[in-house]
Order: sequence, then structure tokens, then C-alpha cells
Amino acid sequence: MKRISNILSNVKKALIMSSVVAVSLGVTSCEDWLDMPSYTSFDAESVFADDATADMFVQGCYRGIIHSEMFYQLGMGETVMHSSEDGTTNNSKYNVCNYFYDTTSPYTVTTIYKEQYRIIESANIAIYQLGNAASSAKRNALLGEALAIRAFCYYNLIRIYGDVPAVFKPLETMDANDENTFYPKRSPRDEIYDQIIGDLQKSVQFIPWFSESGFGTHERISKQAAYALLARVALYAGGYSLRWDLETLDPSTMKMSRRSDDARVRELYQIADAACAAVIAQNENKLIQSKNGKSGFEHLWYNFCQRNFSETDSEMLWGIASLGTVTNSNFGVYAQPGSRGGTYGSRKAMQFHLPTYYLSFDANDTRRDVTCTSYSIYFLEKGAATDTWVDVGTTYSCIMHGKFRIPWCVEPAAAAQRNLNIPVLRYADVLLTYAETQNYLNNGPTTAGSAALKQVRDRAGIGSMAIPTTQQAFEDAIVQERKWEFAGEFNLRTDLIRMNRLKTELEATKQDMKDLSDRKGKYANTPNYRLYKYQVDGQAYGDKFLAVDYIDLTDPAEIALIADAPTASQSSDYPAFRETVANIVRAHGITVGDGDKWYPTRMFEAYNSTYNGNCRRTVGFAGGVNALQIGNIIYTKPTGSAENGGTYPNWIQAADGSDGLYYGFKENCVELLPFAAKAAGHPMIDNPNLTQHPGYAN
Repeated sequence: MKRISNILSNVKKALIMSSVVAVSLGVTSCEDWLDMPSYTSFDAESVFADDATADMFVQGCYRGIIHSEMFYQLGMGETVMHSSEDGTTNNSKYNVCNYFYDTTSPYTVTTIYKEQYRIIESANIAIYQLGNAASSAKRNALLGEALAIRAFCYYNLIRIYGDVPAVFKPLETMDANDENTFYPKRSPRDEIYDQIIGDLQKSVQFIPWFSESGFGTHERISKQAAYALLARVALYAGGYSLRWDLETLDPSTMKMSRRSDDARVRELYQIADAACAAVIAQNENKLIQSKNGKSGFEHLWYNFCQRNFSETDSEMLWGIASLGTVTNSNFGVYAQPGSRGGTYGSRKAMQFHLPTYYLSFDANDTRRDVTCTSYSIYFLEKGAATDTWVDVGTTYSCIMHGKFRIPWCVEPAAAAQRNLNIPVLRYADVLLTYAETQNYLNNGPTTAGSAALKQVRDRAGIGSMAIPTTQQAFEDAIVQERKWEFAGEFNLRTDLIRMNRLKTELEATKQDMKDLSDRKGKYANTPNYRLYKYQVDGQAYGDKFLAVDYIDLTDPAEIALIADAPTASQSSDYPAFRETVANIVRAHGITVGDGDKWYPTRMFEAYNSTYNGNCRRTVGFAGGVNALQIGNIIYTKPTGSAENGGTYPNWIQAADGSDGLYYGFKENCVELLPFAAKAAGHPMIDNPNLTQHPGYAN
């Protein structure tokens, strides 16, 4: 008994240390904590006896709330982003992206579980202590923050694992003789959802609006962020999820369904609807609009990367602070265009956009070239200090992510520390959630819901696109709009699950990728030949470059002129070939200035194909620059079946005819992840009272 008490005391002290000392995640964003006095002698009561130290404790609860597994493993597989990890199509990140889970792999998603419960314990301490303190505006605001932080952690756990242990009290207040104190069982998710929704309803009463908070940025939860979180959690609580009988653990009971209480489901949608309406009615927030020659979407993300928060705070409701060498994350390191050497160093892109996603955008949609880059950064010769770096055009198989591109950021402290905050909640999410709840509650779109959708589309430049008038068509539009708007913000995968759209969306994407590869159906006329303009990279943080200029060619006569490119042994033909290309450019009404150079690319071939390399040589790329700082299982592969010898590339379909995309998908199984069960530190090893996901129990 004494040993258990000592354990509890040590856990408590460790949590106080992690929450109080490792602070400054809020307004100060990160480094001041090094000068703070030691808090090792403080107990929880003394910490919370003072508003200043209580505030520091609550700020510390934000630390690590978004673990890299959320965006590196679980930010893909939603028909938008995909893994381009090096090696083969059988590595850890690629497997998780494709719904192939292994409970005994050392790379199984497990740190999220540990980190969320670490933060939950810190939040439990804060909630318990603040709950015992005298009521005041400051005390209530801190309590509201702690409740929201805990709710966010449980939301993450449930959407990833389903029914999880429910711990709503600090460890030290619990019965040390009860084995559930240290080895809690799974609790029904609906009970947890109801608890945290109630907590969030308290939270929005306690926390001030951002304009009244005194916060310098949205790195802490304001009232509008709490409302937006309440709306999101309520939608998940009322939505679909993979469920099974917690008593029998019978695999045959696994199915996608909502909770059984239809009245409660409707009430949850009403809660979400009212929460969104409250944020909209407050009129403090708006979508960032075009400014200084940039579209609104470009202005938002460029300034987000540049940490110009005064330009983004009207839309960014909550983002996790990352700055400096201590409080930072590797968010954004994986989803970016890729860079080799130079000012930015060598940083390999490990996630790419499926070409079907890139091609899904309307021609007028300004979000595409912000979200997607059809270029990567590479040196022209051999990477010497005196070399020239270029933004080199890529093919359909290596369309990279652009919201968090390296040149847009401020200079990082290290290669894996980008000083890039992690976006969690945006006003665009409030608008699209409101459109969705209005559609559900009224059996079809309403004027208010349609207007909310149109706001998002207006900012994107596609406001003239027809708004559907039936319930199902409107829901379909919301699904697609969320993909266009929120790529790379690691919620789309579980959004498809809560809407019970995962299977249909994955199946449609697999077929679309085959149709694109075969150039048939709606992809029958997708251009193969593209002319890219030779573009020197700015090689400076804060560079405002958006996209490489290009022309898609469809005229057979023009294509015939460039169908054969001179080889390295025919370098004397380079000037004539460049002039032929320049004349095609002029024929498209584009002026070719002195020094302008353009080069052809076959978009369905691999980036490093012979033709593509030869074309790049004609404008000065040494050796054709046939490598990229992108995971090589992608850029070395074609998109077209004809370009792959008459068979689909293995990232689209395996040689034996089995799936290449989403090869691990099993309906009524993979919608939730199993608990890791390999070694100490994994939930199934550390907690003998946990039960495994029935689909992975044997």
C-alpha cells in the first residue's frame, strides 16, 4: 500500500512538472520556460492557489496534444493524401495509410494513446483543483480551458480506437486498491462522448471570446474555439463508428452504426448546429479574403507559415504553438514539396496527393495551387554552393502538398523543427459543419446552410458552382468541399468514417485511379503532355512563389513537334528544340521573354523517365536531374498503365491483381485501429484489463 502511494505521489509530481515547467505553449510560444524557477517542491494545492501558476499549469496541458502520428500515419488514406515513404510499398507508414494494421509492429500507432492519457491526467488535476477553488472570471476561464483540452484528447482517442478507458479524476484521488485505477477497462464511447459534450457546454460558458481573452494569438482555446470543438465532437458522437459487443467481443457483432438512441442523435446534431450558429452570430470571425494580389486561401496559408497571426487570426480559431528549439514539432516536414540542399537543406517529402484529387478541382478554384504543388526544389548541377536551385515541374505521380511548403515558413531551428503551428480549428470548418447540420436536421439544405457552403466556395473562386437542392446531393457536396478545403489538416479520414462514407469513397477512388491510369471515362481527355516554364527557386525563407507556370497540350499537331526530344548525344539540337517549344508557347498567347525557357513533360510517365529527363536537359538540367527529394516509391513510378508496360503501376494495383491502393481495407474492421501489443509501453502489454479490437484479437 505504501509503495502504491509512493507511485501515485511520484506520478502527481511528474505531471505537475510536465504541466508547469514545460509551458509557454500559449502566447509566448515556447522558450521563456528555461528561465523559470524549479517547481519540484510545489504540490498541486500550492500551484492552484495562485492564478499565475495555475495559468502556467493549464498552458502546460497543451504540450504534445497533437502527436506526429496524427499527421504522419493518420493524416492520409482519405482519398486525398497518400504515403510516399521510401523503400517498398510494404513499410509502416504506407501500411497504415492503406489500412493494413499490425498489432505487433514496432511502428504500430501507439504514442497517441500514451500522450493523450498523459495530458488527460494533467487536465484532470487542473479540473479537480480549479473545481475546488473560489469562483472568479480567471478561475472559470482556466477551468473551461482544461475541460476543453480533456475533451479534445478523448475525441482523438475515440475516433482512433473506439471505446477506451474513461478516467475523469486525478490518479491520487482514486482508490489505490481498485485495480481499475491502474488498469482501467474500455468504457462505452457514448458515455464518454456525453461526458465531454457536457464538459464542453460548460466550457463555452466559462471561456471568454477571443476579443475579450487578452490572448495575443489563437494558440489557446477561446470561446469560439470551444464552440467549434463542441460542434465537431457532437457530430462525431452522433455519427457513425465501428461498434461491437463489449461484453462478448464477438467479431460478428462488429458493424458501422450510430448510437441506438435516435432522439439523442438528433439532439447531438442540434447541439452542433447551435454551437456553429453561436460562432457565426458573434461575428468576430471571417474567412481570409484576397489581399496584395494573393487569393484569400493563399493569403491565409502564406501568412500562417510566416507566423503573421494578425493576418490569420480571424479564421484560425485554434492552432497548437510551435516555435524555437524546445517547443516545436515536425509537423510540416513530411507534407511539403521536397527540397534538396541549398538554403532549405535536404528535406524529403513523404506524403503526396493522389492525381485524381489534383485533377478534381474546378479550373477556377484557387485552393488547388495552394494545397498542391506540381513542383519540387532541386539543384541544377551537383548541389555546390554556387549552383542554381530550381522549382522543377513534376508528373501526376508526384503532386506534393503545398500549404506548409518550406519557402513560405520562417527559418527553422533545425531540419525537423519548422516553427510551424499546427492548425486544429478554422472558421471554414464552422461554416461547413453548419451547412452539414442544417442539411441533416431539415432533411435537405436550408437557405442558411447553403449560404454557409457558398461562403467557402466564394472565397475559393467557385461561388458560381451550383448548390445541390436534395439532402443526399448536398451531403455529397459537403464531403467533396471538405476535401478541397481541409487537405493536410488530418481530419478527413475520420470525417469519412463518421459520415459512413469511407468504403464508398475508397472504392470510388480506386476505380478513378484505374480509369486515370487507363485514360478512360472522365479521364479520357486528361492531357499527357505539359510544358513547364523553367523556374529558378528564390532560396529564401518568406519567398512568395506559388506555382510553376505550365501549359497542357491537347493539339496533336503541337504534340507531334515535341514527341521526340534530343538525347544527351544530340545536345547541338537543344537550341532548335527550345525554339520549337517557345513557338508553341507563343501560339497559346504567352509572351516568351529574354531568358525564358520551357520544357515538355509527359505527365503519365515517371518523373525520371528517359523522355522527361531528356526534355529537362534541353533547358540546362544537368543529367536531366532525374532524382527528387521525394519518397522514391512514387516519383520513380508512372501513373499510366500504357507507360507501365500495359499493367497498372503497383501503387495503383499489385501485379497479382490485388489492390495497390487501400490494400488493407476490410469493411467493419479497419474503421478503428487495434491497440499495439508488442512490447512494454504498448496498451495491450501494459494493461491486462484492456480487450483487443475483435478484428485483431487472434
